[in-house]
Parts: sequence; C-alpha cells; structure tokens
Amino acid sequence: MASGPDARPAQRLTWLGSGLFWRTFFLLAFLIAASMAAWVASFRVVERAPRGEQIAAQVVSVVTITRAALLHSAPMLRRELLFDLASTQGIRVYPKEIEDSTRPLPDNALIRLVQENVRKRLGAGTEFAGSVNGIRGFWVSFTLEDDDYWLMLDRERIERVAGIQWVGWAGVTLLLSLIGAVFISRLINQPLARLSAAARDVARGRTPAGLPESGPAEIREANQSFNQMVRDLQQVDSDRAVILAGISHDLRTPIARMQLEVEMAGLGDKARQGMQSDLAQMEAIIAQFLDYARPADPDRHRRFDLSALMQRLARDAARLPNVKVDARIAEQLQATGNATEVERLVSNLVENARRYGRKSEAETVELEIAASRIDGHPVLEVSDRGPGLPEDQIPQLLRPFTRMDTARSQANGAGLGLAIVDRVVQRHQGRLEIKNREGGGLAVRVWLKG
Repeated sequence: MASGPDARPAQRLTWLGSGLFWRTFFLLAFLIAASMAAWVASFRVVERAPRGEQIAAQVVSVVTITRAALLHSAPMLRRELLFDLASTQGIRVYPKEIEDSTRPLPDNALIRLVQENVRKRLGAGTEFAGSVNGIRGFWVSFTLEDDDYWLMLDRERIERVAGIQWVGWAGVTLLLSLIGAVFISRLINQPLARLSAAARDVARGRTPAGLPESGPAEIREANQSFNQMVRDLQQVDSDRAVILAGISHDLRTPIARMQLEVEMAGLGDKARQGMQSDLAQMEAIIAQFLDYARPADPDRHRRFDLSALMQRLARDAARLPNVKVDARIAEQLQATGNATEVERLVSNLVENARRYGRKSEAETVELEIAASRIDGHPVLEVSDRGPGLPEDQIPQLLRPFTRMDTARSQANGAGLGLAIVDRVVQRHQGRLEIKNREGGGLAVRVWLKG
C-alpha cells in the first residue's frame, strides 16, 4: 500500500503499456523498424545487379592479369612472382588437382550473379569454391598452358560488408530512432498527460494549477476550455458555500427563539423533550453546514501535539452511550495543521462510526481509534465493526449530502460528515483512505503532514 499524503496508486502496465505515451512510442518504434527493414530489403535488391557485375569484373580482372603475368614471366621467376602476389595483393595461385577437397560458395543471389557474370567472360568451364583443402576464400579456376590452377582471393574482397557490421549500424540507427521516438511521444502526449492529471485533481476535489494556454491550436483550445471549467466550478463552489453559510446563520436565530418558546410553553415532558431533540438535530445540521462552508486558512496551520489530541478524543468517545473504544495511540506524535479542524475531523469520524458502525440498534458500537507514524507521516485511523459498504459505493461517501442508507443504518443527518472530513484533509494537503475491514466494518485512515 502506498503511503504519504501525496502517494498515488501504482498503475498496472501491460506489455504494450497502459498509457498513450507507451502506445505512441511502441507504434513509432514498430513503424521505424518496419521502415528500416523495408529500406534494407529494397537496397539489397536494387544494388544486387550492379554490385554483382562489379565483383565479377574485379574477379575477371584479377584472373586475367595474374594469368598474363604468369604467362609472360620467365619460368624461373614465377615462384617469386607468386610469392609477391600472395604477400602484397592477397592473391594465391595453386595447381588444381583431381583429389582436391572443395566446398561450394554460399548459395545466395549475389554469389549466383557473380558466378554467372564470371563464366560469361572466362568460359563456361570456370569453377568456383568456398574452400579448397580446408583453406577458406573465394576460389576460381583458370587454365594456363593446358594446366588447371586455382586462384584464391580473400573472402572480404568479394563479399559485401560483414553481417556483424550491418547489425552494428542497424543497432545504432535503431537506437537513435527510438530516442527520437521518445521525444516525439513526449511532445505528443505531455499535454494530454497534463490535462489528465488536472482532471484527476478536479475529480478529487482539488484545485489544479492552470494549464498553459499555448502550443498547437487544438491543445490551446482544450486547455482554455478546461481552465474556464475549473474557474466556473470554483465560482459555483464559492457561491454554494456563501449560500450555505448565509442560510445556516439566518436559521440559528429562529431556532434559538423556538428553543426559548419550548421552554416557556406549558408542554408535557415527553412533548418538550421531543421538540428539544428535533431542535438540537437542526442545530447540529446547521453546524455541519457552517463547517462545510468554512473557507480554508493555511495561515492558521501550526505544529501541534497529535498524540494528546487523539487521546482526549478517545476518552470523550468512550463516554458515549453504547460505545466501546479500543485506543492505540503512539506517543509524541506531532502534526502540522489547524488543531481545531483536525479535532472536528476526528469527531466527525467518531460520530459517523457511532451512527453507522453497528449491525443492530441494541448492539454496542466497537470503535478503534489509532494514531501512528508511517513513512515519516502522522496517520490517524477510526474504524468500526459495522456492516461495511459495497466497494463500488465507497467513493460516493465523500460527496456532499450523500448518505448510504441502503448499506448502513437509517440515522438522521445532512450527509456532510465525511464530506467535511474530506475537505479538512484537502486543506491540510493530506490523504484520505476509506476501505472495508477484514471481518466486517469500515476503516477511515488519514495521512497528515509531519
């Protein structure tokens, strides 16, 4: 499990990549590799005929010159001539014997073309070999004064560039092309990745930084529209907060007057207690509205003793009727933020667990209140042993005015408890995690700044 306020769940990658960046990269890499393969194949076909003629002309020229030199040299000087040809030109001449052990040249289109062109010029009886008596080379036969001879040339003078060199050049070219593909993929996908990240922030209730309104026309228009949408959402949220705060404030005066009238009216105890309970519930709902509408104030964030705060709240929770608290709070935990808002956060979590953390009305609510340090961050947790929630409904808990009555008990409320918790966590740049517990119940964990 990831930890820390800014941790993100790891994305699973397939062999093709889970994002558009990798899909674009692999597509470009495939196209580059296919283009290189097609180019090499085309080059080999196009240059085969002229290269075959060139090699054949070179072989014919060497054989003709060697034969003429041997023919016109004095017999006693031929040994020195052959030695000079072998040492300086890499040309060796051997008598051709019937018992010679030969192996053919490689069977490919270029070699066949060379053999065909050489036979056209030297005669159809010209023979070729890839090795004679275990000596590798390019062997070609010729006749001198009714005697048959082998002329051997180094294979490198005949064959095309060695395969390992082709592999090396192709590897370097492919590497440079893939580096270019990376930059192209980033250039294409960076604006989309930035837009996707900003959209995720909006979905989590955060305010993303403005997207750059520059670049290609399509990207510029998309970013402009997104920035305008964020501004409109902020305005709607601000207007809603002002409306909630105004209505809640205006309702408190008539509620206080109604409480006074109930006390002064000659009502029976049962009727008076019922009306007082209703008015207290209305007062609690209005307090929730005010908490939700309260603006953030980062200037009021200070270092405070989280351990002492959690211990006090755990003691207060243990005094509630039909509530059993198991407190596991580490010592000397410090956090940065607004201690009053963190206290309101924990109180909302405790109240939410007290209301919904039981499977029957007569059952005692078992709460676990914990505080610890994970990866350098103070972490607090409130969990219960209630019925829990279906996994697909958990994200809806953080929406304002949402109550999951189908999965939890039918307690009264405005549906702002966890929405307020989520807003407080955002103000503290923390992280909120809600999940079902093994064995039943719901656990809410909050990461804060140390």
